[in-house]
Amino acid sequence: MSAQDNVKIARKNYEAFNNRDFDGGVAQAAENIELLNVPLGVTLHGPEGFRQILEGWATAFPDGRVEVTNIVAGEEGVVIEFRGRGTHTGPLSGPTGEIPATGRSVDVPFCDVMQIKNGKITSLHTYYDAATMMGQLGLMG
Repeated sequence: MSAQDNVKIARKNYEAFNNRDFDGGVAQAAENIELLNVPLGVTLHGPEGFRQILEGWATAFPDGRVEVTNIVAGEEGVVIEFRGRGTHTGPLSGPTGEIPATGRSVDVPFCDVMQIKNGKITSLHTYYDAATMMGQLGLMG
């Protein structure tokens, strides 16, 4: 895949989230996709794992949106910087259980590293400062 093709695939993923088109987002995933939430140390696999991530963020932040701010692409994948913004009005799944809605807003920078092969995302590693997010939610001092 060309770098330009990989950018298109990546952008579709974020547009799908913003439009709550989870089927469209999952369609970008390879059957053997590995998804790693680095700060939480959580790994999921397959299209259903991808759906779980998309729906989990949308449940916790029903008004949540992502804004892509930078993309660096190559023939094997892309690195995407984006901001995640929303109001925490639903339960947020964490490694130690569910975090009840706080009603607070977040604005957090993220970085995703995607590997893409044959037009499908095969690996997605997500990096963000979980402490900043928890502080914005009022859960850390």
